[in-house]
Amino acid sequence: MKRKSAARLGNVLMGLGLVTMVVGVGYSILAEVTQFGLPQFFAHGAVMSIFVGALLWLVGARIGGREEVADRYWWVKHFDKRCNRNQRHS
Repeated sequence: MKRKSAARLGNVLMGLGLVTMVVGVGYSILAEVTQFGLPQFFAHGAVMSIFVGALLWLVGARIGGREEVADRYWWVKHFDKRCNRNQRHS
């Protein structure tokens, strides 16, 4: 798969995962708070959709090449052993 195609597929999967998570959270909140009479069975499925959406997000990040932690995070940059650039190699 070419880099551009992989990035596009990764973006699509990440977007689909985000939409799945938002819809799952929204349905769970609507089922609990409102009096629409939504089936409780689907509310449990909506909670599961949060995890499915997160999995889709992670797969999309992996395919698109965005699975690495960026250096711009202060805590990682200053305290993570993997990102410490002034180590001496022996």
